[in-house]
Amino acid sequence: MATDEERIALFLDYENLAIGARDRGLQFDLKPVADALAERGRVVVRKAYAEWSAFPDDRRMLVRHNVELIEIPQRMGVVRKNAADIKMAVDAVELAFERDYLTTFVIGTGDSDFTPLVHKLRSLNKQVIGVGVKESTSALLPPACDEFLFYERLKGVEAPTKARSKQPTSEPEEQQENGSLDDLIPLVTQTLSGLQSTYGGAVVASSLKRAILRKDPTFSESDFGFRGFGELLHHLESRNAIELGEGPAKGDPVVGFAEKGKGEEGAFALLRKVVSDTQSDGGSLLLSGLKNQLRKIEPDFSEKRYGFSGFLQFCKAARTRGIIDFRWDDDAGDYVVNLGG
Repeated sequence: MATDEERIALFLDYENLAIGARDRGLQFDLKPVADALAERGRVVVRKAYAEWSAFPDDRRMLVRHNVELIEIPQRMGVVRKNAADIKMAVDAVELAFERDYLTTFVIGTGDSDFTPLVHKLRSLNKQVIGVGVKESTSALLPPACDEFLFYERLKGVEAPTKARSKQPTSEPEEQQENGSLDDLIPLVTQTLSGLQSTYGGAVVASSLKRAILRKDPTFSESDFGFRGFGELLHHLESRNAIELGEGPAKGDPVVGFAEKGKGEEGAFALLRKVVSDTQSDGGSLLLSGLKNQLRKIEPDFSEKRYGFSGFLQFCKAARTRGIIDFRWDDDAGDYVVNLGG
């Protein structure tokens, strides 16, 4: 057994998960969650909190997965729910102090009331992974976690019958919700650029993935149809967005920007063409309108795809390469752009 593997404690606000799944037409099953956590480390503590007389079938399922069932006495409404929340939060913090070998806490809920618990665990140097049903998860909770897994997106969760029957009409909404590959490229390249400028050395794939998750805890390569992060990186390499090299460990390549190809060189060539054509027509080109001119030729142009934090940084890089030059004009109240020397 690897000595550096994550040791995980799992806490389930079961009423929140079960009712949230039911509202989506799903029957909550722990197996997809357990499988996802098995890929991240060894689960050594499993606790679920509910008034179990309301979930007899679920109770048997959880027992098969070796989950300790914590009974919350029958009370009325909000009082009972608050009792479950308080008990779960107290147990989690107590365990964080008593068992220092635990490295990761998984909090299964979509309730924003658990956000302070997440902050406390992270302040104790514990990694926190959230698990929740998307429609019943507060917008406040995922950003507080190191990683957040939406139950519906886990491998092994079957789409509800209603969702299947509406699949043709809901597909555009799904793409908009999860983002497209064109949205993914700027996220990867900007993160890579930031890591390179911060640490000044080689960036390995595992570090890149962790940094992306810090930016967006809900990120998952499976949302884009990839079986693993390595497969995603190889696809981006084929599109000349990045370049992969041999890393210090097998399966953990070094990630960098492609020095040649259609990537940023193509973007700089487009910039040169736009500035050159404008000058040939006798016009002047202002920096504030330059990006729109590029998009008239290439509608999906984005400097972020090449790792630049903004369009001005992209133009400064072009000026450094001698492609363009720009200077401030008081009359225009803007930078005037010309071809470089």
